[in-house]
Amino acid sequence: MEKAKVIQSKGMKMGNIINLEQGKLPPQAVDLEEAVLGAMLIDKKGVDDVIDILHPDVFYKPAHQYIYQAIFHLFNASEPIDLLTVSNQLRKQSQLDAAGGDYYLINLTQKVSSAAHVEFHARIILQKYIQRQLISISSEIIKSSYDETTDVFDLLDEAEAKLFDITQGNLKKSSEAAENLVSQALKKIEEISNKEGMSGVPTGFTKVDNITSGWQPSDLVILAARPGMGKTAFVMSMAKNMAIEFNIPVAIFSLEMSSVQLITRMISSETGISSEKLRKGNLEAFEWEILNRKVKNLSEAPVYIDDTPSLSIFDLRAKARRLVSQHDVKIVVIDYLQLMTVGGNGKGGGNREQEISMISRNLKALAKELNIPVIALSQLSRAVETRGGSKRPLLSDLRESGAIEQDADIVSFIFRPEYYGMTEWDDDERTPCEGQAEFIIAKHRNGGLDNIRLKFVGKLAKFANLEEGFDTEFQSSINTGVSPVHFGSAQDAFGPDDEEDVPF
Repeated sequence: MEKAKVIQSKGMKMGNIINLEQGKLPPQAVDLEEAVLGAMLIDKKGVDDVIDILHPDVFYKPAHQYIYQAIFHLFNASEPIDLLTVSNQLRKQSQLDAAGGDYYLINLTQKVSSAAHVEFHARIILQKYIQRQLISISSEIIKSSYDETTDVFDLLDEAEAKLFDITQGNLKKSSEAAENLVSQALKKIEEISNKEGMSGVPTGFTKVDNITSGWQPSDLVILAARPGMGKTAFVMSMAKNMAIEFNIPVAIFSLEMSSVQLITRMISSETGISSEKLRKGNLEAFEWEILNRKVKNLSEAPVYIDDTPSLSIFDLRAKARRLVSQHDVKIVVIDYLQLMTVGGNGKGGGNREQEISMISRNLKALAKELNIPVIALSQLSRAVETRGGSKRPLLSDLRESGAIEQDADIVSFIFRPEYYGMTEWDDDERTPCEGQAEFIIAKHRNGGLDNIRLKFVGKLAKFANLEEGFDTEFQSSINTGVSPVHFGSAQDAFGPDDEEDVPF
């Protein structure tokens, strides 16, 4: 009994070390900690192999934390690292006695003869630290779960955030040799050649695909526009193309519109029946026939919609991972970025610009982690409206944070002159712009820039290639005298009776 008290007392004195629970010692590898520190004290190679893997808190024994902190300080200051310099640094920090004194440092150097296997040992130490963190987080979650005053959704968000912090802080990818990277690159080039240059996820818009070769894995694509320009309409048209024409699984996170509203838009785009008619249900007999026949294609399409409001970046990561794992989702769409929250530990901290910066950074990290393109819709500032002359958006119009432009691999805009009452494009030909839009690629990290004109059908909230004609089925209905579905002009889409169909 006395022995147990002594052990527990020692455990309580060891700083941030987890207290003993149910008679079990926390995961640890003190002998390996000694070996790693000893190797770092006698061999520069030991420092080079370990310094980017470990940090002071990883060590179980507080004395080892102090010693590693001193080594880390010397490394950052480009100072030599050996027994004498580390001892001197500990003395400067008034931590030499807490680290065990010079005698303990000498003992560490005598425990190893070289820096062989030091990286392998360091990774075991890191694994033990992660285990201790998981035990600590689990204990806190269990304690909070018994508290009846705790909001269960806040608890879930907090747990997700803490697990995310562990992943971000400890799981670091090591560098790869050029030989392996060249082999991977050659294999990818060969695959692309077999796909006629389409290396990414095709959008179904010919000219967009020509310049991007499809949305590329690990890319963050920002699609920005003022409200009413058609951001949601564009991504829903794109998602329909991907899922129905190419059978590519698509995940859509809609923070603004409900999932039923979004799928109704896709039904309208696929069938050619206006959203207004679908909302009111006053369809002609032939329209019911087309609806029942064509909606089957959409019902079988691999489209997954999540309409959770105020989605946090941590929830998004968890859901996206699950969708990729369970349904092999190849692209994630977020509508839209400014409606997301930081959640977790970031909740309520910092200003909105810092939060948006953190969200965009994490979206890019998510794209890299899952190796799929992530498309995030974004609002533009009102500067576009107040600017004279051309109303084409600029990179400087991105709302709330310059970090969006910095983190994105592609920044694109949607511009419809009709929105501003224009009837002609502002080019030399002065061609009519009715029912047209411009997809502007303003930043392209791995390719060229271009302004691509697309067709826009307002009543259907649909984008299409400019060269495409109307559905031949509807042309046939006109020829036979059957009442065709009304294809309103883009301007008609914004009348007072059709406000819900305004593209966002």
